[in-house]
Amino acid sequence: MRLPFFSLTVLLLVFSFSFFGSYIYDVDAYSLDSGSILLAPSFEHALGTDRLGRDILARLIEGGKISLIIGVGSAFIASIIGLLLGSMAGYFRGGVDKGFIITVDLFLTFPTFFLLLALVSYVNASAWVLIVIISITGWMTTARLIRSESFRVTSEPYIKILNIAKVGRMKILLKYYAPILAPIYFVSFTFGVGGAILAESGLSFLGLGIVAPQMSWGTILSGGKDVVEIAWWVSFFPGLMIFLVTFSLINISNYLQQLTNKKQIQN
Repeated sequence: MRLPFFSLTVLLLVFSFSFFGSYIYDVDAYSLDSGSILLAPSFEHALGTDRLGRDILARLIEGGKISLIIGVGSAFIASIIGLLLGSMAGYFRGGVDKGFIITVDLFLTFPTFFLLLALVSYVNASAWVLIVIISITGWMTTARLIRSESFRVTSEPYIKILNIAKVGRMKILLKYYAPILAPIYFVSFTFGVGGAILAESGLSFLGLGIVAPQMSWGTILSGGKDVVEIAWWVSFFPGLMIFLVTFSLINISNYLQQLTNKKQIQN
């Protein structure tokens, strides 16, 4: 089981490109140029221009910040919510667990993407609004995994002994549950980042995501759908960035999951 160096390298390069690329490539991502409309990739415009004459490379750098912030922020909040609710359900059981199941079932009644569409249609989307909305619709899977593992831990003899000895519940959760549940959290987090980026891209592609003048990879991709037959580069490069990030994160998630399974087998 090898460390996914390629995926880690790709992620490092993409994050560096998005957050530090503007210091090297200082072209204005918002500058309109009527004389440079839909230019193919060249020495002057490395990745070409869009139908308003804006530089695609500069826009990928600027849009990457929004896409990655939404992806990481949403995954972090959703995983934290899932960790807290799932561990509480598995530890306290009884009424807490029943309430957890009812809440999860209610959220799972609606397909996640359609629930996203319903929520976004009532608010003006921005990066922070999308982070909250994607988090609200993305915590259930993590919570169910955490709950299942928490049930197993709660059944361990040493947990029962600690409860009989009246050791503080918060101390038990932090000292004994957290180290065991941490691998599941990190797997869910890495997988969630890719899912959040895809969700934002899908919303932006439909015109319900990031609103101009802000941009994300999804909005850039959406802007090229009407000219894809004559200017393939407008949609190709933002799509490539989304693919590289999600593919790398899936590989890292698979590695973490295999590592977790191996430790459980050894124990």
